Amino acid sequence: MMEFPENKKIVLFDGVCNYCDEKVNFIIKHDEQDIFRFVAIQSEKGQEIIKYLGIQPTFDSIILYEPGIAYYIKSEAIFTILKNLKSSYKWILIFNLMPYSIINLVYDYIAKNRYKWYGKKDTCLIPSPEIKSKFL
Repeated sequence: MMEFPENKKIVLFDGVCNYCDEKVNFIIKHDEQDIFRFVAIQSEKGQEIIKYLGIQPTFDSIILYEPGIAYYIKSEAIFTILKNLKSSYKWILIFNLMPYSIINLVYDYIAKNRYKWYGKKDTCLIPSPEIKSKFL
């Protein structure tokens, strides 16, 4: 059985995506209760977690894993993360009332175009010393 940080939710993200890095930094900034830990999907640890969960490896979806409870993908992951943050962007949760199949159409469109719009790096994000403890 894999070991996970106690009482933490794990966000798996595309580590070479500039847009995804922005969102990780947003979560870190608004995570006042220190709930989240992060791991790039491309990393060895990210791939181990995906295999452990028994889901298809994908780089175009954010995944939120609550160890021992559940995992969420795409917009469901975003809404679940947002519920745990202290942010003025909570108004976005109104869209949580719509079916995920519809919301994920928008999610998939953004995911498909994220590199074109925001660019990508050659390597995964390397966290600064100030936030290094937030990464697995």
